[in-house]
Amino acid sequence: MKEGENEKSGLKDSPQENGVQTNQYHTISPPLSPDIQEEPFSTYFEDKVQVPKAVNQTFSFRKLWAFTGPGFLMSIAYLDPGNIESDLQSGAKAGFKLLWVLLFSTIIGLLLQRLAARLGVVTGMHLAEVCNRQYPTVPRIILWLMVELAIIGSDMQEVIGCAIALNLLSVGRIPLWGGVLITITDTFVFLFLDKYGLRKLEAFFGFLITVMAISFGYEYVLVKPNQGELLKGMFVPYCADCGPVQLEQAVGIVGAVIMPHNIYLHSALVKSREVDRRNKREVKEANKYFFIESTIALFVSFLINVFVVAVFAQAFYNKTNLDVNLMCNTTGSPHQDLFPPDNSTLEVDIYKGGVVLGCFFGPAALYIWAIGILAAGQSSTMTGTYSGQFVMEGFLNLRWSRFARVLLTRSIAITPTLLVAIFQDVEHLTGMNDFLNVLQSMQLPFALIPILTFTSLTSIMNDFANGLVWKISGGLVILLVCAINMYFVVVYVTSLNSVLLYVLASLLSIAYLCFVGYLAWHCLIALGVSCLDCGSRMQMGLGFSHHTDIYLLNDMETDTVVERQDNALSGY
Repeated sequence: MKEGENEKSGLKDSPQENGVQTNQYHTISPPLSPDIQEEPFSTYFEDKVQVPKAVNQTFSFRKLWAFTGPGFLMSIAYLDPGNIESDLQSGAKAGFKLLWVLLFSTIIGLLLQRLAARLGVVTGMHLAEVCNRQYPTVPRIILWLMVELAIIGSDMQEVIGCAIALNLLSVGRIPLWGGVLITITDTFVFLFLDKYGLRKLEAFFGFLITVMAISFGYEYVLVKPNQGELLKGMFVPYCADCGPVQLEQAVGIVGAVIMPHNIYLHSALVKSREVDRRNKREVKEANKYFFIESTIALFVSFLINVFVVAVFAQAFYNKTNLDVNLMCNTTGSPHQDLFPPDNSTLEVDIYKGGVVLGCFFGPAALYIWAIGILAAGQSSTMTGTYSGQFVMEGFLNLRWSRFARVLLTRSIAITPTLLVAIFQDVEHLTGMNDFLNVLQSMQLPFALIPILTFTSLTSIMNDFANGLVWKISGGLVILLVCAINMYFVVVYVTSLNSVLLYVLASLLSIAYLCFVGYLAWHCLIALGVSCLDCGSRMQMGLGFSHHTDIYLLNDMETDTVVERQDNALSGY
């Protein structure tokens, strides 16, 4: 295949040199693998799940079952300890009033996950691999570092969530650092379940989601929330008598639900199904079933989140520290010192949340809560590790053994998490959790902008590129989400009350906004604003836009190189 054909752009108004279209974007086509490696390169996608052959019917439960798995693994990010903490704080601070924010955030998350799944299905590559092939070297490295920061922040929340759960279950006998070490060790063990088949691994994640549903569902039944108030809070987008505290909590819900590394994860997980990308009907069918599966998975995760919000809205909204202190004293709880005997509003996190449940509803409520948190933390730290593997493999073209990749991605988060566990008391982790939420909020543009960019390019997506409605609505959604999260960041920084930190934040903000502007510029070009493509010739002259395609992972369908290039030129 000629090089000129391989690098044709899908942008209509791209400049031409010597009759050949030149643009920073070029057609995606998995290249032939390089020389045979001395060691076999094992990946998550070694054994793809077979999909039943086509039958002449609009919908098939057998096919849906074959495609079921990636969406539920993706949905675990909506159930991690950071989300659970955001849920319980929402209930304790705003009652049922912010359930509609949770609902709309989940719907927005579903639409963004749809873009991620389509990219993986249509191209046969996940988002990190596409970024590697499409962005110049320096922006690509910065993008990788930003995504790694998001993964580390998420991973710290997840591992510490597991450690807190183990501390509660052991009645304080397992310290926070001990729980971190246990979590890291058993994650290694569970991650190797995929050696026994993807379906067994996916079944294990399904089991953990079931544990969460039963645990938090038990608390829901025990507390008996007011169903009328619950439905009103879910479907009436209004927050009566809400102030800055509730507004900040609403912003926190959006930041907790939509996580940057989950976009990269979902675009990779869908590659685990056997889809013939030469067949447009099969690709369209795969997109349909993955969207249905993702909808079901996020509906389940939404219900579990509602359980948590409703429990704390019913039982602890407008409660004071004194109320809880008296109840804990009455029931003989050893944790009553957590709540000073004053009339300040109750502040809870996942640790204190378990304690107050135990004080008001008995020890069983505390232990069942801890089991749910343990399932949430264990499942999310495993998917977080997969995210780290996919991101590093995609951006850096790592060709290491399975054990080496797991060890590296686990090690990245071990050191900061262990240091926090050693030097931070289990009762005082809320401030760190706020910082980690801010960190992840800042990384959102580095997932949302690239996914909209690449799914809007016909040179990459062919007939499956975003239409005008998706381009406009996707752009507005991403702008709204990023604006909300930036507000969250500003609120957090201004609460620090330090001039030095203000200056440092200002300097970092300038560099941050410049890079976001660079990504947004590329995104607008992809969305059809061709007048912004003025830098294409200059980049060609500097050697930036002519990004040489380098080999990717062996799990690519290497026999589809010529076919995908021909399809790209013929419009599928």
